[in-house]
Amino acid sequence: MKFTYRGKRISGIFTVVPANERTFLEEMKNFNFPEARSLKLKEVMGYDRRRLVEPGVCVSDLAVFGLQQLFNRGLLKPDDISAILLVSQTPDHLMPPTSNIIQGRLGLGNDVFCLDISQGCAGFVVGLMQAFSLLDQPEMRKVVLINSDVLSRKASPKDRNIFPLIGDAASITVIERDGSDSVIHASVKMDGKRSEALIIPAGGLRMPSTPETAALEDVGDNNLRAKDHLKMDGSAVFNFVQTEVPAIIEEVLKSSGVAQESVDYFLCHQPNRFMLQKLADKMKLPHQRMPNNVVERFGNSSGATIPIAIIINMAEQVRNGGCQVCFAGFGVGLTWSAMVMRLANLNFCELVDYP
Repeated sequence: MKFTYRGKRISGIFTVVPANERTFLEEMKNFNFPEARSLKLKEVMGYDRRRLVEPGVCVSDLAVFGLQQLFNRGLLKPDDISAILLVSQTPDHLMPPTSNIIQGRLGLGNDVFCLDISQGCAGFVVGLMQAFSLLDQPEMRKVVLINSDVLSRKASPKDRNIFPLIGDAASITVIERDGSDSVIHASVKMDGKRSEALIIPAGGLRMPSTPETAALEDVGDNNLRAKDHLKMDGSAVFNFVQTEVPAIIEEVLKSSGVAQESVDYFLCHQPNRFMLQKLADKMKLPHQRMPNNVVERFGNSSGATIPIAIIINMAEQVRNGGCQVCFAGFGVGLTWSAMVMRLANLNFCELVDYP
């Protein structure tokens, strides 16, 4: 489905990553796999370092820390917040909504609208779409979009196909009205028939967690995983990305009237370097126009990878000037999304460590 928004802008991006850094070389010994093949995997996929939360750290901890930093530094006023949107697959609890917990811990007013959105790797674009829609309401001032996951707590350390990829983070994006006549075009698609390509089988009401679902099982190629852990069909996800993502980007470019050559950066969710290089090749794009350097430094942090890519590749450019960008998210659901907009004159664009 296609969407159009007018008079909205991103005014700031702030990302929180755990200070706890782990390297692939340190963790190779955990996998029952020849060292030479692990090193080849590191080279091809772009594995190097990543950030993981300590035991017990949850999404609300990262989000509250980041928002408090913005308040303390005068970059955001609590009274300016009209809504908190949290996009996550790893909420603090099944209930209540984690966005309410964040609002309560910060002592924000009762008129602040709180909403949890259950999305993952497509969640930055999906969250922006919801934020733009809320800003059509006259009483809305600023919407805070939080994309945060702590998926390392749901990945098996003995699963070489998944564990080296995962990183934890929280991105905080501030969205507000824009006095200009800017137009933003977006498109999103979903296919629940392929939902089992990315799934945590146990832990919900369909299959509650038990001692049996926590037991590690050999799932092939000497990988061990429990039903409580994240499961990914790597081949299915790769084929999905290569097939669906170019088409939705082409669709949103066509509807916006923006030529591919006029887009400065294609900022995609970053599952790994190899997948994005193949995606850029398929779209006949130079690799530098589709940055792919997030996973090698921070890991795959789900919906936060696009904000991190902005910060580490183009912070100065979007603070002092601007550029035309195309966002693309894809993952759990299966869900895929794309958006074309101008990113310019941000008040802040920064990454900090969570102690």
